[in-house]
Amino acid sequence: MKMNVRGKNIEITPALRDYVEKRVGKITKYFDAIGDISAVLKVEKGHHIVEVTVPINGMLLRGEESTNDMYTSIDLVVDKIEKQIEKYKTKISRKLRSGTFRGDLVPNVKETDQEEFKLVRTKRFAVKPMAAEEAIMQMNLIHHDFYVFMNSESEEVNVIYRRRDGNYGLIEPEF
Repeated sequence: MKMNVRGKNIEITPALRDYVEKRVGKITKYFDAIGDISAVLKVEKGHHIVEVTVPINGMLLRGEESTNDMYTSIDLVVDKIEKQIEKYKTKISRKLRSGTFRGDLVPNVKETDQEEFKLVRTKRFAVKPMAAEEAIMQMNLIHHDFYVFMNSESEEVNVIYRRRDGNYGLIEPEF
């Protein structure tokens, strides 16, 4: 397991890198096989933002936190990922049947806290080919945060979405 710590608008000092590796490294105790962990530390408009992504056998655990202190953001993002592991303990162990998940190390959560994924609606609609810019316009016209469309350039189904920073993102499938 390798940990990649990057900074945006902040210099990663050795002390900060050690703190991230120590705190985020706690997550590895729950898994035998874990991919390269990515931690991105940013400073934007006075907010210290930490994004951590942990790949495990085709699954991704991801957390993001923002506070006025970088060390607090790091602590909160690790707590958030540990809560995800606790909450989805049963589902993670079923998905990772190879025995790489050490569920016995995860504290038990009350049964009332464990939610089932309940599909409440299915929608069908015609997908017409269009450019990403047209999809953004369509999304804004219907006041949604995402829009599914057929990309006229790649001829694949894509998703355009509005990001928290007000910009737009494009999701393209990779087979």
